[in-house]
Amino acid sequence: MSTYPDLGIQIGEILLPRPGIDLKKWAVIACDQYTSEPEYWEQVARLVGDSPSTFHLILPEVYLGTPEEQARIQSTQQTMRRYLNEGIFVSHHGLILVERQSSGRMRHGLMMALDLEHYDYSAGSQTLIRATEGTILDRLPPRMRIREGAPLELPHILVLIDDPQQTVIEPLVEARKKFSRLYDTDLMFDSGHLTAWAVPDGPCEEQVISALRALANPETFRSRYGVGEDKGVLLFAMGDGNHSLATAKAIWEKIKGQVGMNHPARYALVEIENVHDHGLEFEPIHRVLFQCKESPAEALKQFFGDTVQISPIEHAAAMIEQVKHPSSPLQTIGMVTAEGYALVTFTRPTSNLPVGTLQGFLDAWLKSGSAAKIDYVHGDDVVVRLGSQLGNVGFYLPAISKHDLFKTVILDGVLPRKTFSMGEARDKRFYMEARRIA
Repeated sequence: MSTYPDLGIQIGEILLPRPGIDLKKWAVIACDQYTSEPEYWEQVARLVGDSPSTFHLILPEVYLGTPEEQARIQSTQQTMRRYLNEGIFVSHHGLILVERQSSGRMRHGLMMALDLEHYDYSAGSQTLIRATEGTILDRLPPRMRIREGAPLELPHILVLIDDPQQTVIEPLVEARKKFSRLYDTDLMFDSGHLTAWAVPDGPCEEQVISALRALANPETFRSRYGVGEDKGVLLFAMGDGNHSLATAKAIWEKIKGQVGMNHPARYALVEIENVHDHGLEFEPIHRVLFQCKESPAEALKQFFGDTVQISPIEHAAAMIEQVKHPSSPLQTIGMVTAEGYALVTFTRPTSNLPVGTLQGFLDAWLKSGSAAKIDYVHGDDVVVRLGSQLGNVGFYLPAISKHDLFKTVILDGVLPRKTFSMGEARDKRFYMEARRIA
């Protein structure tokens, strides 16, 4: 076990499925995907059956708030204990280099544990590990019920570093043919391929630590981003799984007075990725509202007055093209209803990003009871399909540039919640590794 307090990381034990387990059934996608598509998770259940699988160790969020929730929580925790007792896991000590091929792209990551003492998800945080988007506090209690009492964590958290010179992960990628391979498998439903290697301790681990320390050097940091001493060093920025890491933090704060500072729950296992990885793309997260009680066009006009323009457009492809490549500098988003498609343009936006301008309206609309619920979805086809159903409305949003992420968070603080996604739904992290937290 190696702990580096100045970097907020720990390199220790990681649990992997034992040899002989069908990894295509073992690895399932992040629990916060396909939350409006229960048919996806029904497919997973049929494919997996009773085989050893991380599906039996997680609660897909499509079941949150349903009569099944509590039973599934109890079942996941019982299965974790059974898998531990039955020797389903084998222990690995050290860093793990991960390679994911998906959607015609390849990207790389590094598994390690982050120190929750160096993480703060609140607005204005200056900690070493930081949220990039607003945290919805109401979403934490159900996730805390899942983690509390669980002996294991299974991470789908992706955390970014800003390493344009590619000094941390990429040297390991170049040397990976000399490393021992830990797993190598196709993923279910044509979701790509996953391979991992054990990173040797000694010089390889020292190279990673040295490169991270160079990124975290305060003088280098301030010079690079043009900021003063009032800005704390941001080394690790949340990519995916913001609410999962926030849940781990909330539980740690709750128990640390009783368990002491050396407890494993102080840390959370994550995959680190370089924001400059050529295989990493930022995708927008769209909005779908269900059971709407009034016309969204009328509601938009009432909320924004003459600062919003709504223009019908013939079909989905044209709407998507105009949002991705707008003909004017004004903020433009797409709107999908059962009646058709439209472009929504904000002439005096209330936020620097279209998602922020829209979210202010959606929060007020939901609070007024004009819609039953909201979901955050990935993919052009999903927002078009769900938004065009009677009573629903979909809002299609543009992507942000990944190269602007760190500087924006450092200078302006967290982005509006659910601003960006690291790939489409099928590109999300699949569960493979686990770590003891009890």
